[in-house]
Amino acid sequence: MALYAELHRHLGGSVVPRILWRYFQRSDANLADRFPEYASFEDFYTKPRNTLDEYLELHTLVEGVQTTQTLPYFISRLIRGAYIFENLAYLEIRYTPYLRTSPQLSQSERIDQMAEIVEIVGKATQTKEYPIITSQILCMHSRLPYEVNRAIVELAAQSKGYVCAVDLAGGDAHYAERLDEFVELYALARSLDLKTTGHVYETQSGCYPELIPYLMRIGHGIQIPLQYPELLSELAANGQCLEVCPTTYLKTGTLEDIRQLKLVFDRCFDAGVDIAICTDNAGLHNVRLPFEYENLLTYDIIGFEELQACQDAAFRHAFAWPYQQRPASLLNGLFQASINDTGNGSLGREFAEIAD
Repeated sequence: MALYAELHRHLGGSVVPRILWRYFQRSDANLADRFPEYASFEDFYTKPRNTLDEYLELHTLVEGVQTTQTLPYFISRLIRGAYIFENLAYLEIRYTPYLRTSPQLSQSERIDQMAEIVEIVGKATQTKEYPIITSQILCMHSRLPYEVNRAIVELAAQSKGYVCAVDLAGGDAHYAERLDEFVELYALARSLDLKTTGHVYETQSGCYPELIPYLMRIGHGIQIPLQYPELLSELAANGQCLEVCPTTYLKTGTLEDIRQLKLVFDRCFDAGVDIAICTDNAGLHNVRLPFEYENLLTYDIIGFEELQACQDAAFRHAFAWPYQQRPASLLNGLFQASINDTGNGSLGREFAEIAD
């Protein structure tokens, strides 16, 4: 069995359309009236948008219903689907905790409530029924004030049992006016021994070389190989990894054709820059991780050797994966041990070949 790692999945975009629609029908009369039929809701929820900003507005639809009361429900569905349908062994869930707090509270009260949100998410992901190793990435947000973003970094440092890293989200075109502020916050994160990633170089309006030195991984980053390939040697030397989410760029209007990603993969492989293939918003896209793999193969963007290299890179760059090897390698070791113990070489070799 091949087991995978997902390094870039947003909690707000992780809920698949049917589960979200059923929740509306049971619990939200206004949204139930707005979308009485599932087909119309799926079309609205998953259709491509013209810009990244327009696309990100959809997150507000989900953030408003992901509360202290409902988060366990949504996360249990996320973990179940990830285990059963995606064969995930490892999952990093990223989100902005402030946007799950009660809007009726003051800013300082909402900052205080963020710790409760992190604990709720952490406990909800720990299930024996679907044994996936999970961790949280807390996202600063380009449209939140400095005080809130600093509190997010500090909370991440205080919650390392649940949290593995910090991120910056909210649309990379909006960082420019506050770039010094975000550099300061990333420097703070590194000083607190936090791991870091960030949504940069996703669009042509979001290219900030000032942030690159602070990032251990780069969220998306496709404009580096497309527009600034001279930076690839620096990324390779620093061991930085791109989190490439193929379907996203079609949904946001960033790319017109998925085959444009071939140049991204080719230039990164040639330069020795690792890529982890991710979904970003699996529910919002109605696309799971194995389909992202299949799509890249179908369009001859990568081959099977490159796919395996990307799968290996995902575990190698996972912030909280506790083992030296990926699951397939661990399974091969178990099969080999079984061969040695039982002497059933023929059957054991067949299983080992399947695991390969």
